[in-house]
Amino acid sequence: MEYKISNRLRIFAIVLVILGAIGVTSGFISSKSYETVEDVKELLASEAHHGDAHEADVHDDAHGEAELHGEEAHAEEGHKMSHEEHVLHQIHNRPYAALYVAAFFFFMIALGVLAFYAVQYASQAGWSPVLFRVMEGITSYVLPGGVILLIIAFVADSHLFIWLTDGMTTVGHDNYDALVAGKSGWLNKTGFFIRGAVFLAGWSAYQYFSRKFSVAQDNADINDNRNFKKNFRISAAFLVFFIYTESIMSWDWIMSVDPHWFSTLFGWYLLAGMLVCGVTTIAMIAIYLKSKGLLEHVNDSHIHDLAKFMFGFSVFWTYLWFSQFMLIWYSNIPEEVTYFVTRIEDYNLPFFGMVAMNFVFPLLLLMNSDFKRVNWFVIMAGVVILCGHYVDIFNMIMPATVGDRWFIGIPEIGAILLFGGLFMLVVFTALGKYPLLAKGNPFIKESKNFHY
Repeated sequence: MEYKISNRLRIFAIVLVILGAIGVTSGFISSKSYETVEDVKELLASEAHHGDAHEADVHDDAHGEAELHGEEAHAEEGHKMSHEEHVLHQIHNRPYAALYVAAFFFFMIALGVLAFYAVQYASQAGWSPVLFRVMEGITSYVLPGGVILLIIAFVADSHLFIWLTDGMTTVGHDNYDALVAGKSGWLNKTGFFIRGAVFLAGWSAYQYFSRKFSVAQDNADINDNRNFKKNFRISAAFLVFFIYTESIMSWDWIMSVDPHWFSTLFGWYLLAGMLVCGVTTIAMIAIYLKSKGLLEHVNDSHIHDLAKFMFGFSVFWTYLWFSQFMLIWYSNIPEEVTYFVTRIEDYNLPFFGMVAMNFVFPLLLLMNSDFKRVNWFVIMAGVVILCGHYVDIFNMIMPATVGDRWFIGIPEIGAILLFGGLFMLVVFTALGKYPLLAKGNPFIKESKNFHY
């Protein structure tokens, strides 16, 4: 049972990449059209004339406390950044932030699938081996996706990570920030990229060797399970490595865009989003391949189980979201609650909208057991879930970088198309490298005959 990426799909993915690149480029060009404070004053005057709510004379009062963690946080001890300067920074930050959100979203899908795949091996699950080649194809995006993400972070510098601004750790400098300076032992560019390289090397090494052993098992003698046992051992070891590195990655790559804020639940919260997006993508690609006459051994019971995981991880994500939100909101400690104040005031629709998309929709669509066996229903639920988790990442990054000047426009859509096309190219090309059935897996017969 072989699969080769069709010319139509390849061309479609390349077109997405080209259109996305054009959109991203136009976003950078547009942001550079505002070079000085005078340019911003003209923009604000135009917005005020059209009834926009960005007038400079009320901004500081309305958002003073809520933005204390952002670009103005360090201004108390030195030069007070004017509203126009603040807006200029936000305009320049937007294309970088849009690119980073989309890059991280597609990367986290692949990383979530890698963790789920490792769990299948470590637990010696009997239902899932017929889906292993799909999972291995998706995880092939981990290395290129992670490298691109780190490159974006390196180039964006202080456009994404305020703690990289010159002078933030220098006492007496206009930009000095005591809180950031206190964290500089961890939050520094060298440490950030060394940790990132170590994480990515570990994840990619497991992805490479697990796929190698899986394919080697197909060509082994019928009673020779050495490669399966190797995969079992490295999967168990990887999960220990992953649970530590995923938490630290969440602090570095996401939480540090708000360096004044922290949450001890954040690593788990991000992990839940990764898993639900990963399982959703496995289900959607499996259904697509099955519609092409492939994956003959994948039946509605396999899809039903994937949909159960989609439902379960969505509920788990909601539990963590509510736990983090409720505890911080109820305690009402200023340096903690400002994170949510900013999002509720300036991101009201995406903030509460993503809760509905990530919890209410999966709950209503996937609660019924029969619906989990209906392919088009699972696809529909999957589209809503993926869109909802993109908005979740959007809510994590944008408030700290572009503030209340957010919009899902050409830079954001362009970035989604760019990385969506790249993801499709990498994943479907990888799917065509080996047979779609892991025939040498000792649990393959059980998986073929799986019925719930």
